[in-house]
Amino acid sequence: MIVLLTAVYIFILELSKNTFLGWGIGIALAIVLLFVRHYLKKKDLWNIKMAAGFLLILLALFAINYEFTAPPVKRVPAVTYKNPIVTKKIHVAQGDITGVYDEGKEVEIFAGIPYAKAPVGDLRWEEPLEPDSWAGTRACDTYGPMSMQPSSSVLYSSLSQILGTHDYRFSLTDQYKEEMSEDSLYLNVYRPADYDGEPLPVVFFIHGGSLTTGQSYYTEYRGESFAKKGVIFVNFAYRLGIFGYMANKELADECTNGTTGNYGLLDQIMALKWVHENIGAFGGNPDNITIAGESAGSSSVNALCVSPLTKGLFVRAIAESSGIGMKKPYHTFRDMDEALATGEEILKEFNVKNVSELRKISADKLVKTATQNSSMCVDGYAIIEQPYLTYEKGENHEQALLNGSNLKEADAFLLSTKATSDNYEEILQEVLGDNAKKAAELIPPGAVERDSYFIIDPKGDAKGSLNFVYSDAWFSYSHNVWSKYMEEQGKPVYQYFFTKTNPYLSNNHAGEMPYAYGNLSYHPGMYDDSDYALSEIMLTYWTNFAKTGDPNKGSEDSDVELPKWPQWNYEEDKLLEFNDEVRLIDNPYHELNKLIDEYQNKEE
Repeated sequence: MIVLLTAVYIFILELSKNTFLGWGIGIALAIVLLFVRHYLKKKDLWNIKMAAGFLLILLALFAINYEFTAPPVKRVPAVTYKNPIVTKKIHVAQGDITGVYDEGKEVEIFAGIPYAKAPVGDLRWEEPLEPDSWAGTRACDTYGPMSMQPSSSVLYSSLSQILGTHDYRFSLTDQYKEEMSEDSLYLNVYRPADYDGEPLPVVFFIHGGSLTTGQSYYTEYRGESFAKKGVIFVNFAYRLGIFGYMANKELADECTNGTTGNYGLLDQIMALKWVHENIGAFGGNPDNITIAGESAGSSSVNALCVSPLTKGLFVRAIAESSGIGMKKPYHTFRDMDEALATGEEILKEFNVKNVSELRKISADKLVKTATQNSSMCVDGYAIIEQPYLTYEKGENHEQALLNGSNLKEADAFLLSTKATSDNYEEILQEVLGDNAKKAAELIPPGAVERDSYFIIDPKGDAKGSLNFVYSDAWFSYSHNVWSKYMEEQGKPVYQYFFTKTNPYLSNNHAGEMPYAYGNLSYHPGMYDDSDYALSEIMLTYWTNFAKTGDPNKGSEDSDVELPKWPQWNYEEDKLLEFNDEVRLIDNPYHELNKLIDEYQNKEE
């Protein structure tokens, strides 16, 4: 029993990322108790009552050891190999920095570069300010902390990897807990090693996470593969949740620009300005920046495209699985009145009278707020009007767009929703209003084969049909709207549909990212040769687009055979499907999009 209990305990210590000292103490305790038990048995003193007492003692000692050897809080290193090689100095506006080479010495990584002053103390809920300068050389070899966000225990996260994404891996280098802080406004730059040529194109990537979670250093969008393709890649952290999107009239009044509610968006704009001003030091071309993002990051890209503060800072956009360009955005966007009302709820929740008192409350307490702060709003400064109005005027900034979505975008978000033939139409009303009946007739509950490209639900129940409709409404529809605006403006637009399956994220929300950003190798055992072949195609399309604005045209020396990706147009509504075969398909949502259009254009 002691041996079995100890084995389970060591397994828990591994999942919790406790230090190896904890392993040693746990094993030592078990050995000591085994010897004591052996001695007592030899003296014929061992009995059931004593065994129960020993078990309780062991459990108590294990609990004390668990707390004593909890993982330390650390920042994530840019590389994991021992004694990383340091790059030459680079001078940015604030001072000199060095980065580190990746293990193959093909890419230089500059991690944790401050792009704004830490938004702490009196600067909480203020516009981001220019970062402080530093003397000497700053070593940029670790990623900055993740922004404040709701978090679960390390043990729970590990179990989620085992049971959910199936990609948990034993490692000797991750016995720590990742740092979280309000002081999180740092960015990371990936560039080709020892590059000294013509200025390179740049991709500026905004992470997703419903504007409430996420890190700059997720392996799904690391930038090494882009750098190897001759594109400088930048990603970064920004304020989230209550710290990034709380709105309050008092805050608007104290601000020179009268803004509130979009602090995370203002961080993104500050980071983009920093990149535009400093990327030349890394060999990048400030006049050839493509902004990119997925999920809430894609919604943020949409916001940057209409913000008057970003004019001239980038030339094109990549948008994956979200947008706010429709008349009634389904998520990541709200009216200012709603935002201000939520701000008042926050004051009541924390029993304070004003913002000054709220700033004195610790970040650890604020992050546990019961309110939702996961949306941008029209603040008259960063966003001056409903985004669709800016698109109708043709005043958006992107000159070309690559965008699209995945087959099962909504499935994970609807896991707990029970859909039957009886309540199907009622649930559809949330996204289609009075058009829910028409949608239920177009895609009835129990529909099995929607078209020749995929099956909604092999069981033929209402849940599969519901997932199909919501995948469009919540995610894919926004790209149909966005693409139409671009076509009307005579600008090139390329739209895709990702359907490839795999044991990891499959074709669910975010499933395309490891492919498009060339990061399948971070998840060993999850992908096969067909996945790597598709990833190489998608990575080439994405980097070509960053170089030229055309996914079909990039480096002349590329040996990747690319199927032709024609510009999208509404009349044909053809999408490039990413699967084992890369091919043009009819948009499976074409008719459903018409119903959503009707709902969106109805006057309230």
